[in-house]
Amino acid sequence: MKLGNQKLIYFSPIIVVAVIFIFILTLIPSASSAPKNLPIAFVNVDEGMTVPAKGNVNIGNQMKQNMKQASTEQSSVKWIFVSNTKEVEKGLNNQQYYGALIIPKDFTKKQATLQTAKPDAPAVKLLVNQGMNTAASTLASQVLNGAVDKINENMRLQLVKRFKQNGTQLSANQALALAAPIQKTVINVNETGTHSVNGNAPVSLFQPLWMASIAGAAMIFLSIQKITFSSRKEKIVNQVGFVIIGVILALAAGFGLAWLAEVVGISVPSFLDTALFLAIAYFSFFTLISAVLSWLGLKGLPIFVIVLFFGAPLLSMAPEVMPDFYRELIYPWLPMRFMVDGVRELFFFGEHLTWNPSVSALALISLISLCTLFASALPASSVKKEKSRSI
Repeated sequence: MKLGNQKLIYFSPIIVVAVIFIFILTLIPSASSAPKNLPIAFVNVDEGMTVPAKGNVNIGNQMKQNMKQASTEQSSVKWIFVSNTKEVEKGLNNQQYYGALIIPKDFTKKQATLQTAKPDAPAVKLLVNQGMNTAASTLASQVLNGAVDKINENMRLQLVKRFKQNGTQLSANQALALAAPIQKTVINVNETGTHSVNGNAPVSLFQPLWMASIAGAAMIFLSIQKITFSSRKEKIVNQVGFVIIGVILALAAGFGLAWLAEVVGISVPSFLDTALFLAIAYFSFFTLISAVLSWLGLKGLPIFVIVLFFGAPLLSMAPEVMPDFYRELIYPWLPMRFMVDGVRELFFFGEHLTWNPSVSALALISLISLCTLFASALPASSVKKEKSRSI
């Protein structure tokens, strides 16, 4: 049988298992994810009150101390204690916290009324930074609600114990207040809205842009391969044309993707800003891929396909949820994370296209890639050949 003479047939099971093994590795971050040091702000503006025989009492400070003692380096949550609400709002908008717990100034005073005939339950605010990361903000919401529920339970037990010690019969209002001694108001800030692919619109837009970058770079590379250059100068001039084509493709990709996003129902707050930023991201990816192809040829394409499969799961995760290996060694080197961060700022944080960290990072990638691309037009062998011809 002629088929049996093909050596590749015998290696096919190994190749299949190897491919499965490579791509199963992409599931590791999601399968072994666990939050670690998720930053959540705690603000205590409770003024406290003076109680006879006890002096100044501030329940907000007591809660703060309890949370400090509960926090460790290996905790799933990292409580960050902030002095005022303005600082918290600034931190939420700067994507420093996934959520915040705010204790109001009258917290202790209202808590004291729970033992009177006219109880007035204190209330706390829970702020959830939705736009920062969908999964992490959901986790932050669970942590905040869980923390308040635990405080509620402890306070309820303390109040019941005091009522028993005093032999006080509960009124209807007191019984109702004991059901939830602390009221909570949950407020979503930097909301993702209802047309954002459940808050994952930035990651969803990355995949078509990345694949389009690979396709564009590969097509232009193959076209250039068919051209014969008579001199080094001609090749450099051709590289300039290559860059111009890249700019045209970037604008087409940026405006096309922004338009298609609206067509499929994704809410695009600022079409022009989004389109231009996507164009910048495309050009950055295009030049990066082209630079690698200029030195490695088409053998370099699988690198970017693998980066897509390994990078996509990480882009939808918060760094605090990733395993240490991926957070410290893989995620920082993913160029597409700057695109996702930039789109997130445009979509959920009310930002406009400015020279921000995301744009500057993409510009730096483009600059380094262009230098590498032009350097490929000056290989040592070509220089030697040109010199020998001139001699």
